[in-house]
Amino acid sequence: MLYWLMKYVLLGPLLRLVFRPQVEGLHHVPDTGPVILASNHLSFSDSIFTPLVVKRRVTFIAKAEYFTGKGVKGWLTKMFFVGAGTIPVDRSGGQAARAALDTQLRVLRAGGIAGIYPEGTRSPDGRLYRGKTGVARLALESGAVVIPTAMLNADEIQPPGKLIPKIARVRIRFGPPLDFSRYAGMAGDRYVERAVTDEIMYELMELSGREYVDTYAQKAKAQLTTAREPVAA
Repeated sequence: MLYWLMKYVLLGPLLRLVFRPQVEGLHHVPDTGPVILASNHLSFSDSIFTPLVVKRRVTFIAKAEYFTGKGVKGWLTKMFFVGAGTIPVDRSGGQAARAALDTQLRVLRAGGIAGIYPEGTRSPDGRLYRGKTGVARLALESGAVVIPTAMLNADEIQPPGKLIPKIARVRIRFGPPLDFSRYAGMAGDRYVERAVTDEIMYELMELSGREYVDTYAQKAKAQLTTAREPVAA
């Protein structure tokens, strides 16, 4: 109930008025049935703008720490993520990736829409990075179609590290559905999962117009952090 109140009464109308979403290809998102929205990840606000423009409920996952903060700030953060339809997942243990996958599989098996960022983390510089194969396993185990979803300028509206977004028109582009039923029963085959993931990332590259880098975003972030560290005298 809170999700729909936030989307259509408490927050959604204001966000639409302020950011005036410009959406292309929304007709590609099916009205019924399980769907995976596979998106590039430019900004914290990606998980806000995508559910805002899709009429069906979109479920993302987020680290459990967002739901356990203390005080007023912690409560507000928790309410925000709950209202956005986000499900907490403990990502600290060795089974974290499987827990995230199982959570979204439940959403898909109930006929819902699961939002996922194949890169696994936000891009450190706006480029598109190598996808992790969790998105492929999710598609193969659920049988859901994959809709490549390109965030075109969210990093300009709310760059990483910035709390207050700039007022600008958000642009989102949805691509035609990708059907991987030809690989039915092949979940767990790492070559198939890599091929499926790379096909999704290629479509995201074409849709977004972003430069593709064949390395993982987390590794690129680590390299940037190391490069910025001061050199000891």
